Amino acid sequence: MRREVAGVVAPTLEDPTAREASAVLGGPAGRRSAGHPWWTPIRVVLALACVTWLLAIGQKAPCDVGKWNGTDQRYRLMCYSDIPYLYAGRGFAERWVPFTDNGGRYMYLEYPVLTGYFAYGAAIVTQAVVPGEVDVATRRTVPVDQVGNLPSVYQERLDYFRVTAVLLAPFALLAAFFLAGAHRRRPWDALPYVLAPTLVAAGLINWDIIPVALLAGGFWAWARGRPILSGVLIGLGTAAKLYPLFVLGAFLVVALRRRQLRDLGLVVVGAAGAWLATNLPAMTDNLEGWKAFWTFNSSRGPDLGSIWLAFSQHGHAASPHTINLVSWLVFGGGCLAILVLGLRARHVPRIAQLAYLILMVFLLVNKVYSPQYVVWLLPVAVLAVPRWRPLLIWQAGELLYFAACWWMIGGLTASATGGAPDPLYAVAIVLRMAAELSLGAVVVRDILRPQHDVARAFPDDDPMCPPRMLLAT
Repeated sequence: MRREVAGVVAPTLEDPTAREASAVLGGPAGRRSAGHPWWTPIRVVLALACVTWLLAIGQKAPCDVGKWNGTDQRYRLMCYSDIPYLYAGRGFAERWVPFTDNGGRYMYLEYPVLTGYFAYGAAIVTQAVVPGEVDVATRRTVPVDQVGNLPSVYQERLDYFRVTAVLLAPFALLAAFFLAGAHRRRPWDALPYVLAPTLVAAGLINWDIIPVALLAGGFWAWARGRPILSGVLIGLGTAAKLYPLFVLGAFLVVALRRRQLRDLGLVVVGAAGAWLATNLPAMTDNLEGWKAFWTFNSSRGPDLGSIWLAFSQHGHAASPHTINLVSWLVFGGGCLAILVLGLRARHVPRIAQLAYLILMVFLLVNKVYSPQYVVWLLPVAVLAVPRWRPLLIWQAGELLYFAACWWMIGGLTASATGGAPDPLYAVAIVLRMAAELSLGAVVVRDILRPQHDVARAFPDDDPMCPPRMLLAT
């Protein structure tokens, strides 16, 4: 029988790796421990999330101290971030609203609408807190390639990163809060998220922590029997990055198995409404600007981290159209296989398990796997496999790729310095894929043999489903 402390599952009593790691803090919880009266699990999780986000900011400190000067130091020290470079590169320094017509001065922002609006808002905040008046009119007369060299813009670029890091902090904390509340009896399952080394390394490369928090919020709302709110949060997440949309497939399978199609419909309506409300202003104002995200991703060739790039670099190139077609066909086939698995498994799979498999397949066949995409998987991975050892193995593969990626871009590995394709980078891509698949194999085993799934109190238990849904099985 699983041992619990005050009705909450204690990881040090359940997980061997957590139990061994607890030795530095005095060992596992006692069987009769009532816990600390103030340091409740959620407060501990949030406190650790604060520390982790501070470490994520510190991880970018070498580049910040170097004033984001564009040298190879950003790759050697692995502190690169898109955020400061896009401040001048996409017109934020001149207050061009994303997706609107800027007279062809800048390319349209290649991000979804909610991310673009957030990035623009951070620029407005930055310009409001810097000393002196921002002369936007003068900046718009300077050649585009010289805007970033203006002394005022050069300094604002540094401040823009710092302001953005502060404004993103609530999303990191929200994700921790939602994950701690997504599983009844299991708030400590959020610990692998708040302590994730990949969150430290990749959390501030881009704005991806926004959809991470919104997707985690969708799980949290579903677990509390609030399907409309769950859909709204997933819809907002899709407005920030496309991938939360695919997670609806996990809700579909569980709703079919539990005969909860009404709840599924409410989720879909909430998601569609939130996505449309967020996108409609940009769509109606300038459809071409709004479409930039879609056209950019459709026309781009194989890019960082993808198996397609490894093929291309080693003499097996394919056109963007071919890659689009094959990747979507393989992704569709993978989703069909997950659907069959979810419908035919003896016991109803957990939503997080199916969500991880869907996102895993998407990332494995996608034509780009930027280093920050690892944070996409974090919320679903820690809920799908609440065991420290397999999660650490997976993150080790991700960190190996993280280092290989930056060193390849900077030409810092011995195999890359001659200008030829870097075989070590291709090996890192394969090892990262193997790490994802190893975690996926654990998920599939737990679905087929739920007695191995530590998150279940009984075979058909899903801690992310409210009791009324469990009774409908």
